[in-house]
Amino acid sequence: MARLATPPPRTGLLVFQPLKRRHCKECHAGPLALLVLEESAPRCLDCADLGHLVFLPRGDTALTRRSREESTLSAVVVRFNRRKGRYERQGVLVEEAGLARAEERCLADAEARRRRRVRDARRRATEDVRFTEAFTAEIRRLFPGCPAKRAQAIAAHASARGSGRVGRSAAGRALSEPAVVSAVVASVRHTDTPYDQLLMSGVPRHEARRRIGAGVETVLRGWRSGRAGVG
Repeated sequence: MARLATPPPRTGLLVFQPLKRRHCKECHAGPLALLVLEESAPRCLDCADLGHLVFLPRGDTALTRRSREESTLSAVVVRFNRRKGRYERQGVLVEEAGLARAEERCLADAEARRRRRVRDARRRATEDVRFTEAFTAEIRRLFPGCPAKRAQAIAAHASARGSGRVGRSAAGRALSEPAVVSAVVASVRHTDTPYDQLLMSGVPRHEARRRIGAGVETVLRGWRSGRAGVG
């Protein structure tokens, strides 16, 4: 009978997923999906006194670790990778009751993580509201003629979390004047001028900006002077 490849270094009980058809040396059951080597001879899990264990595939590190902690008896399941020339872990055999207890612990952790995510989301939402309010106030300070609703819309757009817009930059979060002005200019450019239509008609960006530059400055001058302009 052909022998299994040389086993990996023993770090506890090892169970093998054979690549070829194997039968138990003791009870002759087979072919075996899992086997134990005793004195280089294959034995089924029942004959090796491991038949009461259940297989937990690899993939969930926390569940695997806790299942082994909760099990008095456990074993590592390996399979030989011919291409790589080595044994690779496939999962573990653990006691069913131990697996159940481990699953309960993981579910408790999952619930704790869910509650933490909810708390973090609420905290971020509160921070975002406060930041948008501060951004709006700074727009109104620099451009007192900018309508209140328009300032709020500009601030909300510029400071949206994850947007990558100027309000989320380091300068934007610091409410630096250049960053705030940049957000206002961008809004005026897209909302109060034909800039977008020029781009859609094929006009290069720099040329489109040159054409609408005077219109942008007109709106900004009105807002800076305290006179409500377009918007």
